[in-house]
Amino acid sequence: MSDAQTPPDRLSVNPASPYHDAAALERGVGVRFKGVEKTNVDEYCVSEGWVRLSVG
Repeated sequence: MSDAQTPPDRLSVNPASPYHDAAALERGVGVRFKGVEKTNVDEYCVSEGWVRLSVG
């Protein structure tokens, strides 16, 4: 995968976040956490191994 296709280490859907990357979100980012594909991810960090999910 090229650098242009590699998702960032940390990404947020919140435009106010310093980790928001509209271009990456437009390309689409799939998140699989503990073997399960997640569709409700608000933010993630690969190097730290966590995801923040929206609930409710």
